[in-house]
Amino acid sequence: MPAHMVVPVGEGPWPGLVLVHEAFGLDENMRALADRMAGAGFLTLAPDLFSRGRRSACLRATFTALRRGHGPAFDDVEAARAQLVGDERCTGRVGVIGFCMGGAFALALAPRPGWDAASVNYGMLPSTPEALDGACPVVASYGGRDRSLSGAAEKLEVALAARGVPHDVREYPGAGHSFLNPTDSAPWWMAPVTRLVLHAGPDPVAAADAWERIDAFLAEHLGAPAG
Repeated sequence: MPAHMVVPVGEGPWPGLVLVHEAFGLDENMRALADRMAGAGFLTLAPDLFSRGRRSACLRATFTALRRGHGPAFDDVEAARAQLVGDERCTGRVGVIGFCMGGAFALALAPRPGWDAASVNYGMLPSTPEALDGACPVVASYGGRDRSLSGAAEKLEVALAARGVPHDVREYPGAGHSFLNPTDSAPWWMAPVTRLVLHAGPDPVAAADAWERIDAFLAEHLGAPAG
């Protein structure tokens, strides 16, 4: 399976991190974010979930798997986790970080065995709060201008608190969807949705605060990066 693997500079071992990309695939934004997480001290592996065939077919199959809670996409993410666990450069503790579609995957994976922390970034919530029973620690970030996920941060906060899950959930009022991305890479034909509904695009101020929270949370629950 094609993937983007990034090794931190210095002496390991390091905590592992599987990065699950957004709906536009493993593009330059996602590769840049994987590079960034390695720079923060995490052995980072970003699998390409759209590598099994045509992009449109893979996209449909991936969202179908997300809706059902099982399927090839989940198998691919689990394979990435297993690869990190078996890597001598990894401490054996592995988290997941996801963006947009990947954020929904990160939240769906949080209750499953083998995951030590989850970073959920503008990810769709599960259909019922009970799906979060037994979840690993979760750090989540949402944009207040993202109409597609209106109220998601508050609902997630309530659900995690009720289950005693260690968490840090925050909504940034001035930010929209994909505010952590370095660049606005949405295709032109998506503009009516990305601009009017999602208000998508980089927000450096909100991103700076979110990254500080994410780095600290993952370091706490995966183990401080070596070096």
